[in-house]
Amino acid sequence: LPRVTRADVAPTLKIPPVVHEPVAGLPASWYDQPTNGLVYQQIVIDLPALDDDALQLLPLLAETISDVGAGGRDYTQTQALHAALTGGISASASVGALAGNAQTSRGLFVVSGKALVRNHGALSKLLHETLHTARFDELDRLRELVAQIRMSDENSVTGNGHSLAMAAASATMSPVARLAHQWSGLAAIKAIKALDDSLNDPAALKGLADRLAQLRQSIAAAPLQFLMVAEDEQQPDIALRLAQVWLDSGAQPSDNARTLALPPVDGRIAQAWTTNTQVNFCARAYPAVAWSHPDAPALSVLGGYLRNGFLHTAIREKGGAYGGGAGFDADSAAFRFYSYRDPRLADTLNDFERALQWLHGDEHPPQAVEEAILGVIGGIDRPASPAGEARKAFHAGLFGRTAQARQSYRQTVLGVTLDDLRRVASTYLKPQLANTAVITSPATLERAGDLGLTPVRL
Repeated sequence: LPRVTRADVAPTLKIPPVVHEPVAGLPASWYDQPTNGLVYQQIVIDLPALDDDALQLLPLLAETISDVGAGGRDYTQTQALHAALTGGISASASVGALAGNAQTSRGLFVVSGKALVRNHGALSKLLHETLHTARFDELDRLRELVAQIRMSDENSVTGNGHSLAMAAASATMSPVARLAHQWSGLAAIKAIKALDDSLNDPAALKGLADRLAQLRQSIAAAPLQFLMVAEDEQQPDIALRLAQVWLDSGAQPSDNARTLALPPVDGRIAQAWTTNTQVNFCARAYPAVAWSHPDAPALSVLGGYLRNGFLHTAIREKGGAYGGGAGFDADSAAFRFYSYRDPRLADTLNDFERALQWLHGDEHPPQAVEEAILGVIGGIDRPASPAGEARKAFHAGLFGRTAQARQSYRQTVLGVTLDDLRRVASTYLKPQLANTAVITSPATLERAGDLGLTPVRL
């Protein structure tokens, strides 16, 4: 049968071009993409300097800001307007590692929406209202949203436990990894449960609403820029209507605000997060390198190579887990092993170590390296919608992953050898540097004996 090889890989990665043209005195990036009559718009805000309390509250602000009232309307009127005029409005808070140094980061708050071309003016106004006038004084609505988030987060353990365990294991590898654990990992689940319980006190609920309103004001005053994806002939009218919305509001963000700067992190983790579960999720993480480091491409190939050659057989086929593998995460600056819905605990942790012994000790066919390389290239080249490709290119550039740098990274991946894999494994995957985190039940942890893991009740 025909077989795909490195020779079949396209020589370059297709990245959509961008035009930078300000709107209302604010930076704007325009992508001419075939969008089938839709306009995609984002308000991209650099996170200001925040204290710890406000920083921990950011994900909740992002999840609720488009689901409450705005523009003087209550939340039901606002939701009806969103549904009538747009394809949806949402917000997100994120902090990503800069390409050159995983101990440095950039934080963003993004308000996004899409609409038919004929409604682009209404979309611009609704996005502006969401950022500047979202109201949190409808306390019953806020209470309801927090309860919904809690339920969703608690239910995520069964389907996403391996990612949660990896986030916990790599939490001391970089500032971004620590924040990911606190914002969307096991620590976040524990925090939202405590917050939800506390809101039975009306004073606590009112206090939360006031804090969210104050945080929204801080975000709205921070430096921002626009991302616009639309067909070229629509862009002049979109720019005109967008400028009208922002100039008419009279609200101009500060251009001198201090942006968020996270302190470097370091440390060791050996934890067992216990909850009501019949299966286990295991993770082990090793400190690695930033995305632009010369060894990063080899580490990305190493994950697929270990999964294909050893971990799938040992953890899934023989061990009975639903899945297992390894991978390099540049934001965390970590190389991570994992198992998913695993009946075993100690034996799986041993298999993580045995995978490295297999890498250095056994004979390895050349085709195996090529298959792992093609897996990484497949992930890099995976097609998205035209608007998705534009958003990916824009946000990658914000963190130093420019078009030229992405092309270079991809080219280096294509040249990885087995010797490279063994070298980076010996350099970074040292037992004394490993962090371990598992999700299990109290009974399973007790039966496993002394694993050197500190219990943490989820």
